[in-house]
Amino acid sequence: MKLGVLCSGQLGNIILQKLFKEYEIKFVFTDGKSLEIIDFCINQKIVYFSGNPREGRATSFIKSERLKKSVDLLISVNYLFIIEKSIIELSKDISFNIHGSLLPKYRGRTPHVWSIINNEKFAGITAHLIDEGCDTGDVIKQVAIPIEDDDTGYSMLKKFEKEYYPLILSILNDVKNGCLTTYQQDHTKGSYFGKRTPNDGMINWEWQKERIRNWVRAQAYPYPGAFTFINGNKLIIDEIVFVEEFYEQGQDNGLILSKSPFIVKCCNGCIKITKFRINSEKFIQEGNLLGNENSKL
Repeated sequence: MKLGVLCSGQLGNIILQKLFKEYEIKFVFTDGKSLEIIDFCINQKIVYFSGNPREGRATSFIKSERLKKSVDLLISVNYLFIIEKSIIELSKDISFNIHGSLLPKYRGRTPHVWSIINNEKFAGITAHLIDEGCDTGDVIKQVAIPIEDDDTGYSMLKKFEKEYYPLILSILNDVKNGCLTTYQQDHTKGSYFGKRTPNDGMINWEWQKERIRNWVRAQAYPYPGAFTFINGNKLIIDEIVFVEEFYEQGQDNGLILSKSPFIVKCCNGCIKITKFRINSEKFIQEGNLLGNENSKL
């Protein structure tokens, strides 16, 4: 079985290398920053395209390399770009993507992070046919994965990694045996969430403590992190816990009630900041703070 693979990042690289051991990889599409994938393709002499495929760049590459209908299946894993028709049509059989949510919920980027932020109890992965929409193709299979109370965005991604390859193998086996089935998504229940950048992590201290905790753990280290500012210094917060602490109703939200331990007032209680970084640098746990009690974040 000949495969084409669209992949990006560490997860895409892991899956690509596993597939390479068992199948013939005819070509790879990736982004320009996925250097490990690019290096692997060079070392293994796999035809590859890196960068944004839009505005005819992919079409030109496909023509130059004579890739039309050159693979039996096209597999997309963690690929960063919307997949155009000219790429979808490279497959003789089906083209499918593995998406990190239980579709039709959480279409779009970083769905596992958004799931934690929104206090979901389950996330998961969905294998679906690729169409020209954004994660709108018919569903092949899904795997539900619980979000535990102490899970972070990174820990959920590690859980996903364990499920991606077995799911892909099961689909390849179904195709081989002629028993692949699909069903249409209920588009009335679809939801979209956009790309997140490091600047999107700002904490709003008017939020309830539960939302702040979800916001923090969803983006915790090694992700860029939820953050606030203290005396002009960026404070990246990686872990908080709820605590019982005396405060007055009229006090401002975001007020530092105690420096050691680091306790901050929220609108419906108090939180203790137990892990943080200052200006994106050294990781600190219960360390010295830049600021005083009664300072406001």
